[in-house]
Amino acid sequence: MAARMDTSIITIDEYIAGFPAPVQKLLEQMRTIISKAATTATEKMAYGIPTFALNGKNLVHFGGYKKHIGFYPAPRSLEQFAKELAAYEGSKGTVQFPLDKALPAALITKITKFRASEMKNAPVLRQTAERLSSNKLSSKKVAKKK
Repeated sequence: MAARMDTSIITIDEYIAGFPAPVQKLLEQMRTIISKAATTATEKMAYGIPTFALNGKNLVHFGGYKKHIGFYPAPRSLEQFAKELAAYEGSKGTVQFPLDKALPAALITKITKFRASEMKNAPVLRQTAERLSSNKLSSKKVAKKK
């Protein structure tokens, strides 16, 4: 059993139904944890796996695999919680929660809330970076004119 990239699956319910009952239970728990942490997020399928979106942009993804539940909140979110995630396998943008252990609901909640906060602040941060960048360019032009 592995997460399927089957694009014919159009709902999270259909996706979850394709797994054995014990994995379905974990996937439903994951879904509930994320939806409670990001109450304004919407559900969709993206990249063949369940996804929560915020303001039209992907917030987090999750999926079922043979030995784990994969959680994909974005690399920066995982870096922020590196100490707490040290007990789990993963890579730059993913963490793997083993099927034989309870999901760390509090940690998933914190990561999801961090990611939502990061996304809400992204336009402000982007505008600030652009403003700083344009100020640097302006000062370089002034310096060249002298």
